[in-house]
Amino acid sequence: MAERILASRIASISELKKNPMGVLAQGEGESVAILNRNKPAFYCVPARAYEELLDQLEDMELNAIADARKGQERIRVELDEL
Repeated sequence: MAERILASRIASISELKKNPMGVLAQGEGESVAILNRNKPAFYCVPARAYEELLDQLEDMELNAIADARKGQERIRVELDEL
């Protein structure tokens, strides 16, 4: 069965061992699929892309919390009461 590769750039583990920063640069800011025996073993993700991914996940979680609370009774609070 064919493996799905979720990156536009690929590199082998051997290439990664020889030049890790070169492989990362090859991705031009995008993730690079690292292959082992022509199958994806893992993805090399630049720090900025990883941070953006975590921010999006956090936003999704916060939206889910807000959606779950929609329709609940509101409690009015004055700033001086805090």
